[in-house]
Amino acid sequence: MATAKKAPAKKAPAKKAAPAKKVAAKKAAPAKKVAPAKKAAPAKKVAAKKAAPAKKVAAKKAAPAKKVAAKKAPAKKRTPNAAFMKPLTLSPALAAVVGDKPLPRTEIVSKLWVYIKAKGLQDKVNKRMINADDKLKAVFGKAQVSMFEMAGLIGKHIVK
Repeated sequence: MATAKKAPAKKAPAKKAAPAKKVAAKKAAPAKKVAPAKKAAPAKKVAAKKAAPAKKVAAKKAAPAKKVAAKKAPAKKRTPNAAFMKPLTLSPALAAVVGDKPLPRTEIVSKLWVYIKAKGLQDKVNKRMINADDKLKAVFGKAQVSMFEMAGLIGKHIVK
């Protein structure tokens, strides 16, 4: 009986060892392929994702400290530059739209926008474009103007 027990015991470890070698060989072979690299990349992304919230939390904690410091210091009142408030004389074409008395550049732009909105001269589709009427064509020199180039075109009609 002792020999019968020894024979199955020897066979069992031998069978286990052989498949283990085949599995190890299979695992080693795909390591050269691209598939394991794909598995490694998501692991890095997971690590990056875990690290990112930690930075956000640190930034959120630091932000209130800055706000507290800002509240303690008295806020300085902004004073406008005197050059912006200097009244400028207008050309006759521009005076027909905003008025004939001298105005600062900021007031000229504000009054132009009042005129544009009152007459409904903003383009319906693209609100950044202004469709000029007869008075504004004399100022702008063309039928349609972007609101960004409007201030530059006004400069030609201002005498300093």
